Formats: sequence, C-alpha cells, structure tokens
Amino acid sequence: MKMKEALGNSSIRDFARGGLMLILIAALTLEATSIIQFYFSQKGIKEEARLRAESEMEATQLKILDVVDQAEAAVRNSIWIAQWCLDFPDSLPSVTRRIVTDNPVVAGSTVAMVPGYSKRRPLFSPYCHKVPGIDTLCFKSLATPEYDYPSQSWFTEPLRLGKGYWSEPYVDEGGGEMLMTTYSVPIFDRKGQAAAVLTADISLDWLTELVGGIEVYPNAFNLVISREGQLMVCPAESLVMQRTFMEMAAKAEDTTTINKLGRSMMSGRSGQIEFKQKGKRYHAFFAPVERTGWSISIFIPDSEIYGSIRRIGAFVKLLQILGIVMLILILRAVAKNQMKYKEIADKKERIENELQIARGIQMSMIPKTFPPFPERHDLDICGIIVPAKEVGGDLYDLFIRDEKLFFCIGDVSGKGVPAALVMAVTRSIFRNIAAHEDRPERIVSDMNESLSDMNESNMFVTFFCGVLDLTDGHLRYCNAGHNAPLILTTDKRSLPIFSNLPLGIISDMEFKGQERYLCYDDALFLYTDGVTEAENSAHEQFGEQRLSDVLSSRRSSIEHLKAMEEAVAAFVGDAEPSDDITMLSIHYLNDKVPEGLERHLTLHNDIQQIPRLSAFIDSIAEKAGLDSSLSMSLNLAMEEAVTNVMLYAYPKGTEGDIDVEAYISPDMLEFTISDSGMEFDPTAAPEADTSLGVEDRKIGGLGIHLVRKIMDSVTYNRENGKNHLSMTKKI
Repeated sequence: MKMKEALGNSSIRDFARGGLMLILIAALTLEATSIIQFYFSQKGIKEEARLRAESEMEATQLKILDVVDQAEAAVRNSIWIAQWCLDFPDSLPSVTRRIVTDNPVVAGSTVAMVPGYSKRRPLFSPYCHKVPGIDTLCFKSLATPEYDYPSQSWFTEPLRLGKGYWSEPYVDEGGGEMLMTTYSVPIFDRKGQAAAVLTADISLDWLTELVGGIEVYPNAFNLVISREGQLMVCPAESLVMQRTFMEMAAKAEDTTTINKLGRSMMSGRSGQIEFKQKGKRYHAFFAPVERTGWSISIFIPDSEIYGSIRRIGAFVKLLQILGIVMLILILRAVAKNQMKYKEIADKKERIENELQIARGIQMSMIPKTFPPFPERHDLDICGIIVPAKEVGGDLYDLFIRDEKLFFCIGDVSGKGVPAALVMAVTRSIFRNIAAHEDRPERIVSDMNESLSDMNESNMFVTFFCGVLDLTDGHLRYCNAGHNAPLILTTDKRSLPIFSNLPLGIISDMEFKGQERYLCYDDALFLYTDGVTEAENSAHEQFGEQRLSDVLSSRRSSIEHLKAMEEAVAAFVGDAEPSDDITMLSIHYLNDKVPEGLERHLTLHNDIQQIPRLSAFIDSIAEKAGLDSSLSMSLNLAMEEAVTNVMLYAYPKGTEGDIDVEAYISPDMLEFTISDSGMEFDPTAAPEADTSLGVEDRKIGGLGIHLVRKIMDSVTYNRENGKNHLSMTKKI
C-alpha cells in the first residue's frame, strides 16, 4: 500500500513539473505569436479588405446578372413565336403580353417591325407594359410621330450588331420617372432578312437598394456607372443620371488618378486604385458587370481598413492571458479526472454489451430476407441498414396488400438509443395505418398526428411513403422532408417531390401527395442522407455525383446495394461513420402494362402553377417520342387553354383545382382539362379577325385561336357541374 502511495505521489510530482514546463512554453509561444502577428497585421488586413470588396462585388454582380439573365431568357424564349407571327403581324401583341405576364422582372415589351418590311404596316410597334402601382397591363403603339422608334439605339444597335443589346440606362418619363434599361434582339425571317426587334424593359429601381446594401466597412460607399460613364447609383441621389464619372473626376483633388480610374471602369476592366481626396486616402476596388457595359466600384477609407489594428492588439493580449488561465484550469481538471477514467471505462463496456442486444432487437423489426416476395416476378426489391452506432434511427419497410406495394424509408433526427426508440414507434405506426389506408398523403398525415402527440423530446422524422399499383405501374407517393429518391430509367434523375415538413414537428399539417407512372424496367433508389453525407478522413462527403456514378450501370437491386455499400466503405476508409446508412431499391418488372397510358395532373387556379404544366407536357412529349418543335407547340396550346380556365372559370378571390388528363396512344394524344368553376365555353368565342389592327381589335380571342391552329380538334361540354375541354393532336 505504501509503495502504491509512493508511486502515486511521484507521478503527481512529475505531472506538476511537466505542467509548469508546459505553461512556461505556452507563455513564450503566445508572446512570440503576438510579435509575429503585429508584424504581419497590416499586410493581412489590407488583403482582407481586398477580398471582402471583391467578394461583395462578385455577389452583387451575380444578383444583377440573375435579373439580366431572366430578361434575356424571356426574350430568347419568345423569338420563335415572334418569328412564327411575322406573317400575322396582328398576333404580335400577344407575344409582348406573354413576355410581360410570365416574367416578373420585365416591365414592358415591344415587337418593333423594320420599316417597310410589312407592306400593309410600314411602321408597326405594339408595346405592352405594366402600369406602376396597378396590377394591370396597358397596350399602346410606339409607331407615333412623337416617338421615332427606328432611330432609337435599342432598335438600331441589335440590327447593326446582329445580336442582343443592352441599352444605356434612361429615365422613363412616361412611366413614373423610373430608371430603366432595355434588352433587345433582332428577329430574322426564314430567308434571313431582318424583320423586327424584340425587347424587354426592366426597371432599375432595385439596383440602388442592392448596391446601397453593400456594407464592406461602415464608412465605405459604392458607385455604379454605365458604359458611357453615367452615374447610375451614387450616395448623392441628385447626381444619378445627371452627371458622368469623368465630370466628377474633373473636380477631384487627385484628378489624374481618378481619371485613370474612370477610364478603366468604362473600358470594362477590373482592379484597384489608391487616391487622395480632401486629405483622406481611399482604396477603390472596381469590376465590370458582364454583357451590360456597367461597372461597379467600392470606395473604402484608408482609416477604415487599419483602424482596428490597435483594438486587435488589445484583444490578443487579453486572449493570451485567458489562454494561460484556461491552460492552468485544464491541467487542474485533468489531474482530478485521471482517477475516474477506469470507472468510466468499466461502465462503457457494460453499455456496449447492452447496445449489442438492442441492435439485434432493432434489426429484427425490418424486412431482411430478400427477395421478400419470391413468388412474384414483377418486382426486384432489396434493402439494407448500416447503423453508425450500435443502434440507429433509420428505417425502411414494405409489404403487399390488394396488389399494391406499400413501402417507406425514414430517418429520425439524432442517433443512438433515443433515435432507435422513435424508429421502432414510427415503423409500427406505418404498419398500423397502411393496413387499411391506400393514400400515401393520408398515411403520412395520420402518422404525423400520432408522432406529434407523443413528441415531448422534440425529435422529428424525415419520411418518404409510396404506394405502387403493381398492375399498371401507377405510383402514388408523399414526401415529408426526406431526400428525393432517384428514378432509374434511360437516365438518372430525382423523383419530383413537394417540400412537406418532416413528421412530428407540427400537428394538423396538410401533406400533399404526388403521382406518376412507372414503366417496365423502371427502378426507384431510395436512401437516407447518411449515404451522400458519408465523410472520409479529410472531411470530404461522398456526394450525389459519386452516388450517380455508382448507379450508372443497370444492375439487380441487390447488386445496386452491394455496389453502393462497397463504394461508400471504400470512400470513408478508416474514418468513423458519421451517420446511419439506409438504402432501398425497387425494380418494377411488369411487362404487361397496356401501351395506351393515362397521365394526370392537378393544378390550383394560380398562374404560378404553369411551370408544373410545362414539365407535365414535356414528359408526355418524351413518352410519345415527339420532336422539340411539336413539343413546344403543345406546350403553348396547353398553356393558353389552362390560363383561360384560371382567369375566367373561377371568380377573382376564389380557389379551385384544374385537372389535366392525357392519354397517349400510338397515333394520337388526347387531353382533357376539367374544372368545377363557372360555366365557361372557350370554343364559343368567335374566330379572331387577324386582319384588324391591334388598335381596332378587342383584347382577347387570340389564345383559343392559337389552340385551334395547333390542335386537330377542340370540343367543350359541361357535365355534372364541371367544365370539360377536350383536345386531340394526331402524331
């Protein structure tokens, strides 16, 4: 006993001497660090200022280019219809209306004909624009004696250059004194002759707020100038569009340097320049905005950049003292805790043994025998769970009822025993509800209510539930905050999902369901984020690209899962697993589905839903093997028809649904648009008289005219209180 005490006392003395030596070395190291930091502080702070300014300018450039890209895309996407309407000039106003209506950033648009191109209309420029402060559109003609549009730069420059052109910013005196700019592109007919110029006007009111929001330093200020040097954004608002940068430079103290800065900005270069003004030194950072001819610059006072050096020095001294104090406290705590390590190790060993038993119980709750339905030849299914710890919070489940495959995958927030308990409860609730309910959104909604009622620990579950009709491949599904499954067809892509909340967060939530059809040889690959977020020793993630690469070859379900498990294991290497890994592969092999397939889409009476319709029509066109020209025509006709229903079938302020059904047969496409709104027969509208001028013809009527031109037949009937508009297209 005395020998053990002697050895213990000797160990404590050695630890104390080592601790004092460590504190002395730490103090010397911190002091040396302070000296080096003081030496390099000025250089580092200047570099930081440059990086911050460049980062802010780059971020601002991207935001500006986002608006620019939207305006350019709006014009480019309408070139083909404008070309198509060249033979029918009176249809051109609908092109401008479409651009202004479908693109929030566009304030106005015109199609300006080349003088003399149309013998019937030597000068023709219908203009559609939004009325400021009023949610309405206004049409007028720019072909007036007061406004000689053929001489305007927005008209002449794109024809001269043969490509898109951004005009110099200007103040729109007739549109509320707003700062505007115009993007215009030339339109050529089938013979390559210049026929017209198509434009999109965008307001630049947002530019002042965007550039003014740059806060690199408290007293820094920002400028934006045009290609001709006009001040577009300036701290002194009275100078905007009233002075040029070079005029301001002429009054500056360091005129030579500031003139050089102005020439560099107007020539589209980027860089930095230092100059003096009113006894103060400034650092100017500047960069061009691509395609527009604009240049953005940030001016930072020299005192702003270096004013924090002394404050940093004081903080460093304080941190050094705190570091020494913390090191003493740490050494003291380590000495106290040494005696507790063995007791903790013994407890850990007992807990690990109990967790091994819990893992066996947890794994027995999920399907693990594959194939799970050996008597069926229309399915190839395999699933796997690899917990990061002894037990985990991932789950999957599947069973067949009434010729429907019910399946799910989920991920409980957190890890370990709490997550495992929630996982077991979630799987049991799924089985109980899915035993008598066929709708995935109803299953998910009922599960959310159950989990929300008992969620005192504030844990949640990301969850995906699907019901696959094995007779025809009709897949209905509902997602609750989970990763989008991959659908493996001729190419790999994510299954479209709504962003519903995970389960257990809020009760009385409405979960939206979705649907699509699977064809023979289609496969679904479901996974948890433990796959893509698996990290190696360098803290790199496995990622979606590696996931896609592993799935690039078509294999059986079990081979897919084995290949993925091996790829993740090889990538992670010796690193500790960061999350549970769960995968489920479902391969649909029913080759007796009829050739003629039905597709269905439900939309709300909201113009913002139109992109969903476009994606739906694209999938129909892809299934039917249509070329891009016919696909675009179908998109245009269906958009016009559905937009008419949204605008006229439901009174303003009311909500309703529009059902779009499509039937694909080898030689024909059939579409039916149904709604429960007021009785509205678009086919009753008289044929639009395209011989009349835009000023003489009533607004409206061109939409159904376009639908009739594209579709082979258009019929309407009302039955059981619903409108039904049927259209067919021979292929």
